[in-house]
Amino acid sequence: MKHLLLVFLIGLSSPFLHAEALPDFTDLVEKQVGTVVNISTTTNAKQPPSGAQPMMPGMNENDPMFEFFKRFGIPMMPGQQGPIGESHSMGSGFLISQDGYILTNAHVVQGADEVMVALQDKREFKAKVIGVDKKSDVALIKIDISGLPFVKTGDPAKVRVGEWVVAIGSPFGFESTVTKGIVSAKGRSLPEETLVPFIQTDVPINPGNSGGPLFNMKGEVIGINSQIYSRTGGFMGLSFAIPIDVALQVSDQLRSTGHVTRGWLGVVIQDVTKELADSFGLSKPQGALVSSVEKGSPAEKGGILTSDIILRFDNKPIKAREDLPRLVSAVKSGSRVSVQVWRKGAAVELSLLVGEMPGEKTAAAEPSTAKRVKTVAAERLGLSMLDLSPDQRKELEVAGGVLVDEAHGPAAKAGLQKGDVILSVNNVEIKSTDGFTQALSHLDPKKAVALLIRRGGSAEFVSVKPD
Repeated sequence: MKHLLLVFLIGLSSPFLHAEALPDFTDLVEKQVGTVVNISTTTNAKQPPSGAQPMMPGMNENDPMFEFFKRFGIPMMPGQQGPIGESHSMGSGFLISQDGYILTNAHVVQGADEVMVALQDKREFKAKVIGVDKKSDVALIKIDISGLPFVKTGDPAKVRVGEWVVAIGSPFGFESTVTKGIVSAKGRSLPEETLVPFIQTDVPINPGNSGGPLFNMKGEVIGINSQIYSRTGGFMGLSFAIPIDVALQVSDQLRSTGHVTRGWLGVVIQDVTKELADSFGLSKPQGALVSSVEKGSPAEKGGILTSDIILRFDNKPIKAREDLPRLVSAVKSGSRVSVQVWRKGAAVELSLLVGEMPGEKTAAAEPSTAKRVKTVAAERLGLSMLDLSPDQRKELEVAGGVLVDEAHGPAAKAGLQKGDVILSVNNVEIKSTDGFTQALSHLDPKKAVALLIRRGGSAEFVSVKPD
């Protein structure tokens, strides 16, 4: 009997039986639901649609990327299609002032001919689009009414991974829907999204939630629900929100000027792998490796060189490549900042003026197929090289370099391809195949070699480890 009693008492002390109850979200929702709005848009097509995908125009639905990081501001629901030549979409937003300013996603309202906002009390208003910023996916709209409830904003920097968060929005048109979850990660970078350090959550998010708020347990908005990772079009446990501080910086500019300006250096950067760190004499992989510097750019004028590794920008550490674009874009054009780079085994301090981010440029042409003369092979790395003709150098806008005629073994494994142009070997500039062979002869044959290669309109460092 004593043994049975002991077992019973041990059972009562089980952590499962004494686990804390789930948090109560009712007060939070009652106080904040009135700050969330439902957004519906109407777009008059320039010509009747003919089989184009409403979610991803121009992309084949069989493409594996069709469902990858799908924007979800346009629910694909039966009966949602309007008259021919007219399309409708839905999303969410939230009030940030009592006089009707609303934050939402750019992809919810961009290109719309009419934007309607419905409040929780069912009143509807036609909204004016103040400004849209595609790069951050933030938009600011306004309705002409005052005395409205509005959100209190929190500090994303204080958000902790694992804490509870709540989303309110209109998935599939079901307004004022509440879902909950936890913060899964912070500072996430997504493909083609280098300016936003996303907050990742497991909050159930679906089409129509786009632009809605993400609340912490204090009832403060810490982000705008923007994207999901999905292979089906529905929620799969991975949701991404734009930090509210990033969104407010954008909205302030949209409110004052109608557009957003960002800082710019004029460099192409890449990650520093362990192999590249060893090649450059760094104790650990860190920073952003500069693979090319644009002529006449703030970076060139400030003394940044190809093969520099940027370790600090404006006194802030660069732990990985994706940190740099965010920090640079947040700096006002014309500001002077300090930059620390790793160059030839030592840290170098620079000072430069940040420029204004220009529009995107077209990539340079691929190497031409003019007559080539084959020369010596660098078999140790699995490379066969050719000298560039004057026409090819002019076409690629390079002063030197050698053309990869064949890549096999270690070179192919590292990703080199026929047609690549090698510009330097371990920071030694290469002018010809003879110079390439000579540069290799001075290196330790057992250590990895850092090659700066040009492919199309971009340049990057590749680490090749000999067999």
